[in-house]
Amino acid sequence: MTPAPACLKLATVIRTLLLALVFPLLWPTTAPADSWRVASVIDGDTLELADGRRVRLAGIEAAKPPRFAVPGERSWPLADAATAALVHLVQGRAVTPRGAVTTDRHGHLLAHLLRDDGLWLQTELLAQGHARVHTRPDARAFAAELLATEDGARRDRRGLWRTRVYAVRAADPETLARDRDSFQIVEGRVLRVTKTGGEAYLDFGEDWRSDVTVHIARGVMREFAKAGIDPLSYEGKTIRVRGWIGLRSGPMIEATHPEQIERVSVRAGSPEPPAAAPRVVRPSGATSSTSSTATTSTTPLPTAPPTDEEDDPE
Repeated sequence: MTPAPACLKLATVIRTLLLALVFPLLWPTTAPADSWRVASVIDGDTLELADGRRVRLAGIEAAKPPRFAVPGERSWPLADAATAALVHLVQGRAVTPRGAVTTDRHGHLLAHLLRDDGLWLQTELLAQGHARVHTRPDARAFAAELLATEDGARRDRRGLWRTRVYAVRAADPETLARDRDSFQIVEGRVLRVTKTGGEAYLDFGEDWRSDVTVHIARGVMREFAKAGIDPLSYEGKTIRVRGWIGLRSGPMIEATHPEQIERVSVRAGSPEPPAAAPRVVRPSGATSSTSSTATTSTTPLPTAPPTDEEDDPE
C-alpha cells in the first residue's frame, strides 16, 4: 500500500524538526561570545556599555591624573591623551571579551576586550604608550603578552615613557620613600632573599631595616610554588617588580602574585654590580616595623606624592 501524500508530508516535517534539534548536539557550533556595544568612555581604561554596565580593561593601568587632582581644575595631557585614544578605538563600536570576565570591588566588569575587527584593546593602548601593565591576583591573564608589548613601547619612549613621572624607578630607598602610596615599577639587583615563617623577603640593600624590600606572604608563596618559582632563585639577580609602594621600615612592595616580578637580562658587557658590604641580616620572625627588632626611620616623609607626579614631559 502506498502511503498517502499527507502522511509523507507529516513524516518529512517531523524528520526536519528532529534534525534541527539533534544536529547542533552532534556538530559543535562556532557561535561568537557575547558582543557588547560601547556607549561612552570614562577614562583611559574604563568604558560604559550601552546597557549601562561599566568595564575596566583588565591587566593595564592607563595614565591618570594624580589622586589629589581637583576635577576640571587643570588638564593632564597624558591622562587626556589616554582617554582620547580609547574613545578613538571603541566609541560606538562592538567589543567581545577575551577570556574570563570578573567583577572588581566597585561592581565593574573586569575583562580583556577585542574590538569587532579583532583588535586587542589592552595591547593597543600599551603599544601606543598610554598605559602600563598592572596585573592583579584576579586579573593576571595574558601577562607575558602584555609585558612584552609594554617593553617595546618603553624602549621606543612612546607616550608616558617619555616622562620622568612613569619612569622605571631604581631600588633606591630615598626615591621610593617619596613615591609612597603610588603604583611604581622598580628595578634593581636582589642582594639577599630570606625565607622565614613561610614568607619570603627580597632585599635590595645592605640593611633590611631601611632599604627596599619585596615581601611575599605565606598564602602568596603557594602561588609562586604553583608557578614553579622559588624566591631564593632571585638572589643575586636583577629583577623588575611593580606594585604599590608602602613604608614598613624601608620602602616595601607586597607581591600578591608571581606576574608582578620579571627577571631582567643584563646586557652583555655590562659591568657587574659591586659586591655588597656586610649586610644586616633579617632575624627570624622579623616581618615589619611592628616587629620588636625593627627600627623605623625618623626622617620626615612627604604625605603626598612629589610635585613631579604631574604628567609633564622632561
